[in-house]
Amino acid sequence: MSELGLVPLSAEEYAREVLPHSAELWAYGHDFERYVGDFHRTARSPYGKRRFRAVGLRIDGRLVSSCKRYERELHCAGRTFRAVGIGALFTLPALRGRGYASALIGALLDAERAAGTEIAFLFSDIHPHFYERLGFVALPSRMISIRASSLGEQRIDALPITKSDLTAVHHCFDLLEQRRAFGLRRTPLVWDWIHARRAALGSVDLAVKRGRAVAAYVLGRREVGSDAYVLEEFGFADDTARPLIPPLLRAATGDLRKVVGWLPPDIAREAIPSGAVKRRHEAITMIAPLSDFARARWRAVRQQILSDRADRVWATDAI
Repeated sequence: MSELGLVPLSAEEYAREVLPHSAELWAYGHDFERYVGDFHRTARSPYGKRRFRAVGLRIDGRLVSSCKRYERELHCAGRTFRAVGIGALFTLPALRGRGYASALIGALLDAERAAGTEIAFLFSDIHPHFYERLGFVALPSRMISIRASSLGEQRIDALPITKSDLTAVHHCFDLLEQRRAFGLRRTPLVWDWIHARRAALGSVDLAVKRGRAVAAYVLGRREVGSDAYVLEEFGFADDTARPLIPPLLRAATGDLRKVVGWLPPDIAREAIPSGAVKRRHEAITMIAPLSDFARARWRAVRQQILSDRADRVWATDAI
């Protein structure tokens, strides 16, 4: 009889046994050296050392399926939950169709329940029915496209975000997040990881300041080939700063024709003009309540969350 078991994988094991096979899916046109380097930067970061690891399913010592595990916190209806994010689920091509990925996720969720984790989440790039069979629920996941001309011509003092501004940006994010009923919390470790990931993307991040405080900010990147500014996140400190978002986006877009990105969450959605909205077929946000309390709280807010068209998390949080 074959021996099957869920095991943690060191960064070296994962880079050696998984990355050569998964690069075709997730290197996104980058060379293999950069793909491996990006993984090691996460694994060696302060966040990675404390809150991230790779896990795998071995049969008779052979790795057959694997995924990445990210520790986060999720707030919902006034309560903070211990959460785990699952990313990069991968089975070796020659071994697909045998149920190994399902067995891996099932074993991981069982281990998380036993460890006190209350909610699991992921961003599905495959058919969500696969994860629904394992207890996950798909949340609204949509894209928006806005003509740059609809953002107006108001001129503001938009400044590039520098390292010295980051604490003020984090505070601005928290002020908006406190008004939302559902979202992923960001600790200093999480912020450090997010900034490290984005630094390699050639981001264009702007802010309007009030003294040392940040009144409003936008995070994104310019894709000249698509003639678009790809919006990843924005924030505003209060309702008086909300009107700063369209001119901030206009400044970030420059001579590009449009702004594209995930449809912003609830309260933030009101800050930008209407645009063309369509369902997103990649990175579909999904959650699975694991504890009894999380399941009860989810039942109380499920209808409200699923009836909203906007995303419940920012693209910046995707894993």
